[in-house]
Amino acid sequence: MGRFLFSRPIRILIIFTTVGKKYIIFTEEFCQPALLYPFSLTRQIQDLRIGILTIREKWERYLPWSSFDKVLDNYKDHSRSVQLNQIKKGDTWFLLHATILPTPSLVNRIKKMQPGDCLLGEQGGPIVYCFTQQQLDANQQIQIKRTTAFTKPISQVKYPWDLTRMNAIAIQEDFLLLTKGRRTARLSKTNRVWGAKNIFIEKGAKVEGAFINATEGPVYIAAGAEIMEGALIRGPLAIGEGACIKMGAKIYGATTIGPYCTAGGEIKNSIFFGNSNKAHDGYIGDAVIGEWCNLGAGTTNSNIKNNAGSIRFATPDGEVDAGIKCGVMMGDYVRTSINSSINTGTLIGPCSVLLEPGLSPKLIPAFSWGHDGITKYKWSKVLEDIKRWKALKKRTVSSWEENMLKAIYTAK
Repeated sequence: MGRFLFSRPIRILIIFTTVGKKYIIFTEEFCQPALLYPFSLTRQIQDLRIGILTIREKWERYLPWSSFDKVLDNYKDHSRSVQLNQIKKGDTWFLLHATILPTPSLVNRIKKMQPGDCLLGEQGGPIVYCFTQQQLDANQQIQIKRTTAFTKPISQVKYPWDLTRMNAIAIQEDFLLLTKGRRTARLSKTNRVWGAKNIFIEKGAKVEGAFINATEGPVYIAAGAEIMEGALIRGPLAIGEGACIKMGAKIYGATTIGPYCTAGGEIKNSIFFGNSNKAHDGYIGDAVIGEWCNLGAGTTNSNIKNNAGSIRFATPDGEVDAGIKCGVMMGDYVRTSINSSINTGTLIGPCSVLLEPGLSPKLIPAFSWGHDGITKYKWSKVLEDIKRWKALKKRTVSSWEENMLKAIYTAK
């Protein structure tokens, strides 16, 4: 799998084997991906980041099998997508909802399953199928012989704000998973540290003159990351590979700064998926920031209403209560102007540019340009601008990425 990275609508996981070999396959069937808007538009649910790892990376580490994705017959299919009719004689597959986070007890139960078994959750719904070619009928439907109940609690991501609600526990569980049997790199004496036993630093990370408090939760700093002098960081916290924490940054738990992100100002209980920038002052709290986003200096989100009332969202499930604290849910490739003020519980679709003179609308559609949430970003400019931003990190736009974004654009 290579070095882990902090990295993508609701989904199902399948697990696939050839004699003595096992693989994981994910699918979105029966998973209502629209509930995870805006992140579900541009990624598979198993590639959502929560804690230190993505859901895919968690399963691949607990069950050290490579993973694939079941063909969806839509724009998100890619080179790792497979059909069930590709199963060969002797292969064993395990089908699992990919919104479910792995735990040691669930993993141990899965390892004991036999072809034809179906594992049911607390509510009676299926969570894992185990099958071979023999259990597939002519329509590629799985024929089940036995059902058993898994009675222990299951953590499942259903809505975007679930990511921040469960991030503290996810960081702690990933910390144990990733540090088992490993030794942390030595921390420079220029740093001020509390709870040193809960701090793990990979070789190659640069940490000088920082204040690190791990008494309330672990702190994980990946290789190539840099924590600049004067940064104040508090666990539970995950800093991804190649990420940079700027001077004087104030980062509270439970926060994940994904790979190659830049983080400054004040951040609390938030997740940055990867390659995004919040390099300057401003507050981001109880928020999820997608990939390749750039927050202009002074950008701030509200995470609680003035009346401390419930924050509610309209979803395909109807109106859903997200609690009293919920910041922005920002899709991929979004950029904000300086001093942007983002409303409580705002959803911003991917590839939008926010040029706000005041408080933002609470729903900004994908490919919006300006401050009204109505003007559509021209496709030629969308692609041109994304290419420029990716070039700043020495990255390019893949043909799959371009086709995926064009499919979303033309469907709007």
